[in-house]
Amino acid sequence: MPVALRMTSLYAPTLKEVPAEAEVVSHRLLLRAGMVRRTAAGIYSFLPLGWRSLHKIEQIVREEMDMIGSQEVMLPIVQPAELWIESGRWEDYGPELARLTDRAGREFCLGPTHEEIITALVRDEVRSYRDLPLSLYQINMKFRDEVRPRFGLLRGREFVMKDAYSFHADQASLQEHYDAMSRAYGRICERLGLDYRPVEAESGQIGGKVTTEFMALAENGEAALVYCDGCDYAANVDAASTIVSRTPAVTEPMPMEKVATPGIGTIAELSDFLAISPHDTVKTLAGVVERDGARTLVFFCVPGDRELNPVKACWAVPGVELLDEAGFAEFAIPKGSLGPVGVKPGTLVVADRSLEGDVSWGVGANEDGFHLVHAMPGRDFEVGEWADLVVAMPGDLCPTCGGVLKGARGIEVSQVFQLGTKYSVSMGASFTAEDGIEAPFLMGCYGVGVSRSLAAVIEQHADDAGMAWPVTVAPLEVAVLPLMAEGEVAEVGERIWRELADAGVEVVIDDRDERAGVKFADADLIGWPYQVIVGKRGLAEGVIELKDRASGIRTSVPLADAVERVAALVAGAKSALAARTAHP
Repeated sequence: MPVALRMTSLYAPTLKEVPAEAEVVSHRLLLRAGMVRRTAAGIYSFLPLGWRSLHKIEQIVREEMDMIGSQEVMLPIVQPAELWIESGRWEDYGPELARLTDRAGREFCLGPTHEEIITALVRDEVRSYRDLPLSLYQINMKFRDEVRPRFGLLRGREFVMKDAYSFHADQASLQEHYDAMSRAYGRICERLGLDYRPVEAESGQIGGKVTTEFMALAENGEAALVYCDGCDYAANVDAASTIVSRTPAVTEPMPMEKVATPGIGTIAELSDFLAISPHDTVKTLAGVVERDGARTLVFFCVPGDRELNPVKACWAVPGVELLDEAGFAEFAIPKGSLGPVGVKPGTLVVADRSLEGDVSWGVGANEDGFHLVHAMPGRDFEVGEWADLVVAMPGDLCPTCGGVLKGARGIEVSQVFQLGTKYSVSMGASFTAEDGIEAPFLMGCYGVGVSRSLAAVIEQHADDAGMAWPVTVAPLEVAVLPLMAEGEVAEVGERIWRELADAGVEVVIDDRDERAGVKFADADLIGWPYQVIVGKRGLAEGVIELKDRASGIRTSVPLADAVERVAALVAGAKSALAARTAHP
């Protein structure tokens, strides 16, 4: 049916002032344009225009999921605790999991994700390899009790998400669907008009070892990433491999010396005191891991001018936890002067790979008020393991081609995971393989942040005046702006509005009795992709004015050609985005 709305009846309460709560562009504009309203911290109501854009994103996602054979379902947001206990995540997930109890005393949670529900569903129905592969998806609300919800839809507690889950008999089938999903996610980003990069990532609480994030590049993005122009390498800094280029000041072995450093507790203070570069010091951080029933100390050594990546620390020593204040007291070690020399028996020393070959380390002496200079690995202490430990930074070398990495910030709009048997084994979900042997499903998990994608589009498509939607996501495609509320101007505006709707264009008419400046300001704020401006002077010359919101360019168009011209423009803009997304 044609979509033709009137501003006089449209519930879109715009705001002139910037709300104090809004910190980023998308949050400010969604509130000012009357698209969302805050209900509670991290929880928002979608008003008609916001809901229309959200629904368009959902429809793009549905089309891409259907295209690769994933089938839509609807799963409950309220999930029984026993399923999460089966998977082992009831205790492990942490305080973000909102737990509740019903009147009978049974425990439930509000689903932040649906691996448990879908695994339980499929394990009770799919019994044979003949039923595989199977891919199911839903578009639903999620709830995560974020400790600090912020940035509007970018970091909310309640949000709309598309999550898909696939079940496979073998790794080849899982990889094939993972690749198909990845391509579909790229097409979704393209159709939304997003400038994005697929990046290597860390799986977090979902689990699995193979995962890729799709990042919309944005100054306000919460995630830092590095990428290489010389090849396709890109990664979230939490997961990025890196080659740190080092040029130590001392290249020949020297006798180790113990130096009194009273009151020195940081690398900056140490380098100033010793008159050396932080680059030539080594920072040591302590962790603990359970081994053979005992708590074992782990010392992580990284260049003094770099930061330890906790994710990489866990990759190097699975299960390790960095020490808190209680841990330092438990092991009676000095927090401000740790080092690898003379460590407690049984301590595992893990050093960043970039330090391998350096013969002179400036390190803590494991004694308050003292440090060691010219400590040499293999002579003065032993390194148990060399590993990539540092947070990647722009200027590091690409691990793939050796080029120089660049940095950017991004908004994670979607992510794909290979879960393997993480959930199928713990939850007893298996099938009868072709050889007659019972085997656990291999699983994949694939998420699109639908409401987050809405905010990401705005972050990339906005200016000082408001939003400038891509036509595929805009709440409506065209706004007709008659600059007078009566007479010929109003009549022509009404006629163009009706004819555009009849031509299949989504159109709104600003039929309010308002000044032209008010109409222009609201049209730019809301971000209608194309504006048909009908004025008395233009009609006298037989033309209307057509404004492209994204470019700001205004063009005079003969009145007789206006409807055909605008309809063709909208169709062309849609086709241009679709042409970038060739289906497999």
